[in-house]
Amino acid sequence: MNTGRQITIIGAGLAGALLATLLAQRGWRVEVFERRGDPRLHGYAGGRSINLALAERGLHALRQAGTDDAVMRQAVMMRGRMVHPLDGQPELQRYGRDDSEVIWSINRGELNIVLIEAAEAAGATLHFDRRLEQVDFDRSTFVVKGDGHEEKRSFAALVGADGAGSTLRGQMAQVADLGERIDWLDHGYKELEIPPGPGGSFRIEPNALHIWPRGHYMCIALPNDERTFTVTLFMPHAGPHPSFETVPDGDAAADFFASDFADAVPLIPQLEADYERNPVGSLATLTLDRWRIDGRAVLVGDAAHAMVPFHGQGMNCAFEDCVALADALESHDAFEAAFSAFEAERMPNAAAIQHMALENYLEMRDRVDDADYRLQRALELMLQDRHPHRFVPHYAMVSFMRIPYAVALERSEIQRGILQRATAGIEHLDAIDWAAVDADVRSRLGLLEGTPA
Repeated sequence: MNTGRQITIIGAGLAGALLATLLAQRGWRVEVFERRGDPRLHGYAGGRSINLALAERGLHALRQAGTDDAVMRQAVMMRGRMVHPLDGQPELQRYGRDDSEVIWSINRGELNIVLIEAAEAAGATLHFDRRLEQVDFDRSTFVVKGDGHEEKRSFAALVGADGAGSTLRGQMAQVADLGERIDWLDHGYKELEIPPGPGGSFRIEPNALHIWPRGHYMCIALPNDERTFTVTLFMPHAGPHPSFETVPDGDAAADFFASDFADAVPLIPQLEADYERNPVGSLATLTLDRWRIDGRAVLVGDAAHAMVPFHGQGMNCAFEDCVALADALESHDAFEAAFSAFEAERMPNAAAIQHMALENYLEMRDRVDDADYRLQRALELMLQDRHPHRFVPHYAMVSFMRIPYAVALERSEIQRGILQRATAGIEHLDAIDWAAVDADVRSRLGLLEGTPA
């Protein structure tokens, strides 16, 4: 680069800190400006879910940065979904075939600290309590303020890793039409907590993502390494169904949980207090027609493509962005060419996982305890064994491989049709017409090229 390989990142959250690490390790001079205080001194103040699901795409990025060992020491394995039906016993539905195909629950704050320390160790300079105020793209300068401080700085190129409410995106939109669209989900969320059990033990099975599917709403619980679970209730903001409008306070929540999530009630001793103290969060999908202004600025992660959390891929997708952008910057001799190549590669894949995340909400809250879903899931695994390089389950393509999300979406839609045709009108796999199903697979699915976990 004729800029002396200098770059400025706005945001020291997960994506910003990881990107700073990847670039500093490759010899770039990296400065990062973060509006919040240093979490190592003041504690983490993210304001969002403290649990994240780490899958192969994210793990690959952490391996590239050499931070995977430090992160995995804090992670809790999740083998699958532990489904808690309204009536009946909980049942584990594995994500993959065995313990080589799992995802991991990780604390957002702990992960952020690991990545911040890695960025500094690699040589990046991080400035905390410095919020972006203004960018002059014509003069290549920006202003940061915070902690009684105001400063104007120059830049060679800016990267916006400052989240769904990105200030840099707002500054870019003042000089170029980004085609921004925000589609709000009519459902919101509220977080509760399952504390440790006697002697500091987990109160329920730790190696699973627990889910209470109830059709139009649901609860999930993810394990933490402190032997707690973060419980998240998802339901409509308003309406006649159970909603945050019809369940407005702790007393109403206690009655609601007693009728709809009875087995969870003994696990959440502070249910009423948690419900009243914790705010209702909103969920949205952010899409843009462009992520960059020529070679002056580019957006990554949630700043470019925020998504609903129901596939556990927001962080993993953002981490893939970081690797892709670092590679593009290394392989092109100008910022504009690098940013253009990055945008062309990542935009269709971001759109694909945004679509799949919305689809997965319907599956999680409504389908996971249905007989037809379980039958198709069993057939899916059998077809994976019969056609290992052709038929790969949807969840495996998204979570255990690094094939492009867009490819995973395309093949998943084909495979869904195969499963629906094969199971139409039957209740047991004994009735499957294997010759017809095998022919359907071979005629519709080519060999899959990808990088398995």
